Amino acid sequence: MFPPLVSLMVAMTVIGQRSVKSSWVCLAMMAMAVLASGQRLDAADPTQQRLTSGGQPRPLPLRFTRDVVPALTKAGCNSGVCHGSFLGRGGLQLSLLGFDAAFDHDVLTKASRGRRVNVSAPEQSLLLLKPMGAMPHGGGRRITADSEVAAILREWFAAGMPGPREDDLTGLKLTVEPPELLIPFPRAGEAPVEPSRREGTPLKVTATFADGSSRDVTPWALYDVRDKTIAEISRAGVVTAQRPGKTSVAVKYLGQVASVSVSIPFGPASTFEFPSQNLLDEIAAVEWKRLGVQPAPLADDPTFLRRVFLDLIGTLPTADETRKFLEDSSTTKRSRLIDELLTRPEYVDYWSLRWGDLLRAHRRYVGDKGLASFNGWIRQSVRDNKPLDVMTRELLTAQGNLFTNGPVAYYFIDEKVEDLAETTSQVFLGVRLQCTKCHHHPNEVWTQEDYYGLAAFFSKLETKDSGAQGSKFGGPKSIRPSSKENPNRKPLMTVAPRVFGEVNVLLSGGRESPGSSASPSPSEHTVDPRQRLADWMTRPDNPFFARNFANRYWAALFGPGLVEPVDDMRATNPASLPGLLDALAKDFTEHHFDSKHLLRTICNSRVYQLAPELHPQRDADGQLFTHRVPRRQSAEVLLDAINQVTGSTEKFDGQPAGTRAIALPDPTITSLFLTTFGKPQRNSPCDCSRGSTPDLSQALHLANSTALHEKIVAPTGRLSERLKANRTDDEIIEELYLTALARRPTDHERQSVREALTGGGSRDEAWQDVLWALLNCSEFVFNH
Repeated sequence: MFPPLVSLMVAMTVIGQRSVKSSWVCLAMMAMAVLASGQRLDAADPTQQRLTSGGQPRPLPLRFTRDVVPALTKAGCNSGVCHGSFLGRGGLQLSLLGFDAAFDHDVLTKASRGRRVNVSAPEQSLLLLKPMGAMPHGGGRRITADSEVAAILREWFAAGMPGPREDDLTGLKLTVEPPELLIPFPRAGEAPVEPSRREGTPLKVTATFADGSSRDVTPWALYDVRDKTIAEISRAGVVTAQRPGKTSVAVKYLGQVASVSVSIPFGPASTFEFPSQNLLDEIAAVEWKRLGVQPAPLADDPTFLRRVFLDLIGTLPTADETRKFLEDSSTTKRSRLIDELLTRPEYVDYWSLRWGDLLRAHRRYVGDKGLASFNGWIRQSVRDNKPLDVMTRELLTAQGNLFTNGPVAYYFIDEKVEDLAETTSQVFLGVRLQCTKCHHHPNEVWTQEDYYGLAAFFSKLETKDSGAQGSKFGGPKSIRPSSKENPNRKPLMTVAPRVFGEVNVLLSGGRESPGSSASPSPSEHTVDPRQRLADWMTRPDNPFFARNFANRYWAALFGPGLVEPVDDMRATNPASLPGLLDALAKDFTEHHFDSKHLLRTICNSRVYQLAPELHPQRDADGQLFTHRVPRRQSAEVLLDAINQVTGSTEKFDGQPAGTRAIALPDPTITSLFLTTFGKPQRNSPCDCSRGSTPDLSQALHLANSTALHEKIVAPTGRLSERLKANRTDDEIIEELYLTALARRPTDHERQSVREALTGGGSRDEAWQDVLWALLNCSEFVFNH
């Protein structure tokens, strides 16, 4: 493949010899080739031209880890789509992004009988010829002969191809300046500027080592923008605005990561009145004013009433409850309603459902009796408002019999120590560790040692299955800690228990320095390792626990979290409003991880009570929470809402009559409606396991379902009973609207219904059509 400049010269030559039409074809082919090669004519791209790092001579002597590995990484040689993939490419496998320098050195210098390097004639080394395009290369042309990457490889050859040193990365820290960018964007009335000609803002990345030395590694770092429609970044670290919004840039270098917040204001810094109802409002207002965006007005009473009922108890308010709230003129009625809902029995049903999803309560793992025990513990914990640190401790340190101690189920849902490590990290810390099972995390500092160190906390457990005879002792399955490693629970890699770089976390709550090789005292060997993990996890200064649950509960009330996805919290995925998440987590910790306090704080904020906007002009994606973004009700809540409006009940196999969908124990109970609308199967702790995207089958179900028709026309249903009681049309329409939408109908809606009733046909059928239309409207199906 030709390099870009050579391709341009060839194309121009052809243009001089062929017709205009053919010339355009040649130019198009050349452009496609350049794009396919993934190259950019970047003035500061070290793969394209000769440079010195930061304008200074490169530090000598040259080191494999600090110089050669970043060069190969910048050229893309060890990326996940090239030789850094799980199986490598073209017979060459490198560690992903150079995380294992020793392995890479052996592969390059010794594997395949050392044929990739030619010490006597370095210029003939495959390591140079292939990426320069001088020999066939599946990855295309990656570097030029006079590039800095090529120069580094030549110097490495000349130095005798030295290998990595143990202290190469010791104490490495990454600093990015500026840590936050506020980039102006052309406003209305200003002359537009082509994106390619907009002046960018450069970043400066500095690597500092334990010996105090530092170097400018800006040309060698990798950059990735979270939302490329808001901003773009060049290979040299220059950020360019694309449209107003807020995003972040992930900066990666030799296993270290940093994040830069990028904000492109929607307009000049704005001023507006926003009476704060608590600390969350003050923090949000400061950020909105800085970004030149104004919040929506406060939601009216009917909107707030319906929203808070659905969010806190997964249930619609009744017509009488709606009338009572709308007629109340007290200024404190909203806060009083929030307090009242937190004491309702439906609160237990709804939040037990959410916890059951998160912890994957399912009979396929623990059987019927085990499920009853586990669900009983979940419901009791929610009913008692058990602090989340206590719930977490009871789960992580559970032992005994499954039938008599519900939390024991946690160890029968995931039995492999690796699975337990992944679930524990994702559920309680909001950190996805799955990729570190095989290699260093590509977007964080977590390593394989962190993954298997967390798994090691679960390796000293003994499980027992007494089969049918177990019923004599309370149940067939039990678990208990052991003083020895269980060979059946031995992780694939033997590592001392550690959590994210902290080795041998102590019961006292202290911590050893990262990388420490200190061993527990003899007395600690008798302590259940899970106890030490629980102590560390629920410690007030734990940087993950409180933020994770603050973010999860925020997402439960708003739809998106402050960090999205909610279980992918990392340095390179910052919160959209970081100050707000910090304040919420701090308040949550100070109130001893009280989930009701957390919900009360969020719901009482003005941010939560803002009006919805279907067509927002600013902050259209809702990531700044300047308005309420409508979201579809969950499957269970929607089914219960339909039953409540129609005055019917659902018949679930094996469940008592009148059982509501939000109170079902697990997903094995057959329901076409719940399946269609995305009820999760509880086979993953990921929040994404619940279907949340509307589809055609759902629309057809609401429009044509036989089951829904039967509920509407049922002789004992709400509509039939009102018609039999000879209620007036105005009385019926008001009750239907109050029940379904928590508001009274407008004059226009009343008139439309009257016209529908006089359009011909029987009165009963006309009212059935009205009710069916009401259940299909977006205002009913969505929580807004």
